[in-house]
Amino acid sequence: MLTERYCYSKILQIINFMLQLLSRIFVSFFLLISCSLFSKAQFKGDTSILLANNKIEITSISFTRTIKKEANIIYPKSLLAHVNESKEYVQKFSEKQRNYLLRTHQMGKNYFPKVAAVFNRFHLPQELKVLIALESGFNSNAVSSAGAVGYWQFMDAAAKEYGLKIIDPKDTSAVRLKKKDDRKNFTKSTYAAAKYLHDRCKNLNNDILLMVASYNCGIGNVWQAMKKSGKSNPDFWDIRKYLPLETRLYVMNFISLNVVFNNYEAFVNNKMIFATEFSYVPLFENVSKLNASSTD
Repeated sequence: MLTERYCYSKILQIINFMLQLLSRIFVSFFLLISCSLFSKAQFKGDTSILLANNKIEITSISFTRTIKKEANIIYPKSLLAHVNESKEYVQKFSEKQRNYLLRTHQMGKNYFPKVAAVFNRFHLPQELKVLIALESGFNSNAVSSAGAVGYWQFMDAAAKEYGLKIIDPKDTSAVRLKKKDDRKNFTKSTYAAAKYLHDRCKNLNNDILLMVASYNCGIGNVWQAMKKSGKSNPDFWDIRKYLPLETRLYVMNFISLNVVFNNYEAFVNNKMIFATEFSYVPLFENVSKLNASSTD
């Protein structure tokens, strides 16, 4: 009889142990599933996460949001309306074209102030001064495959329209008579570029990106792209897909140069932060830290 009771007691102990073990396994499994669901929700944008007042709530678990790194990029005033559309491109450009940007900024110290002074007389946005870098890399003898010449890469027809004397490369007497092409003269060509851009201000509603696009592909192509957009007052982003690829990249590079040069110290020191980074800490961890500090 005692033996039977002893065996029965042992069996109950074993059953109780197994139930406790199963209970622990179940709790561990539940926690694992919960963490997995939270991870998916956090990184896949699940709508079960509610963001409000810097707090994330997932069922009964709360998280506080703190700033890890704060965005520090300042766009020039005339480009503030284009931050969202250009920020990703500018970031990649600043990383991949670092040597080019450093070299251009250094060379620009001799040219940008002079260009800015001329453009200021025509009430042009100062950001347009970087076009000389995009056009010729500050090279007076630059000649494009299409035949554009000089600092500002004027084609023959446009040069004549804006009062520049041009030299036909086939004219053998030009060398003998020491004739000079005005497109290679910094002051004369810069004034001509200012006049061209001033005219574009008037017929492109002072839209700086459309002005830049027209300098690359011509006002006719920009007007045609504006018409294709079907909008009464389209901007660059509305007509971008109707412009040549070269022009699209030209405008984006224009934005990039201005943003980097406007944040040059941060760029040089590799401290450009384009988007604020956050860290999320479970609320109970914060409470634990506070309790620990209060007991010290």
